[in-house]
Amino acid sequence: MPEISIKAETVFRVLGFRLTNTLLLSVVVLVFFLIIANMYNRAANAPKKGLFFYFINFLLKSIYQLFESVLKEKTDYFFPIMASFFLFIILQNWFELIPGVGSVLYHGVPLLRGNEADLNSTLSLALISVILIQVFGVKFLGFRGYMSKFINFRDPISFFTGLLEIISEFSKIISFAFRLFGNIFAGEVLLTIMAFLVPILASFPFLLLELFVGFIQALVFAMLTAVFVNMAITKHH
Repeated sequence: MPEISIKAETVFRVLGFRLTNTLLLSVVVLVFFLIIANMYNRAANAPKKGLFFYFINFLLKSIYQLFESVLKEKTDYFFPIMASFFLFIILQNWFELIPGVGSVLYHGVPLLRGNEADLNSTLSLALISVILIQVFGVKFLGFRGYMSKFINFRDPISFFTGLLEIISEFSKIISFAFRLFGNIFAGEVLLTIMAFLVPILASFPFLLLELFVGFIQALVFAMLTAVFVNMAITKHH
């Protein structure tokens, strides 16, 4: 019977620092992303554009149009951050579906494992997202203007509404982290069980399903961040 751990396993230690299998996969994805980015940059500066350039350019434009529907004229400013969220999460979700990830063992533990199936990773992403929302709110509205959304003594209803807004901001961290973790970890469990119970080809439909789920979860996380940023930089009336 396959063993499924809810926490990341330590693969080895470097100078006392614990390296987990989810962290190692993150490094692999980051290196892959940097290689693709470098190749795209070279292709963009080449005198003759190739198929690779137009393919990546098409993907970036498609992602840009998604965020443009939310951020409007401020899309250029926020696009690098929102696209980074989307691309990082979707690559993490899809890389865990590569044969060998989760099955190749090192001293009895998987050498690589899906990063988003680690609650530490999704919680880190959630904290980054929510902190950035507050930073942009202060940047665009000023400290007093942004804090007036949360602290308002004009009347009891405004004061009570401000308290609810504060609770809402903290709840975003839990919502972001557990939504992403729950969906990806559930997919990891499903694929593991199906691979154990049925032949390889029989689990292929579930693999396609997880490709779709990985895309949707990356899109939901990035789009929700864009929506909350747009709300944060909008003046409170």
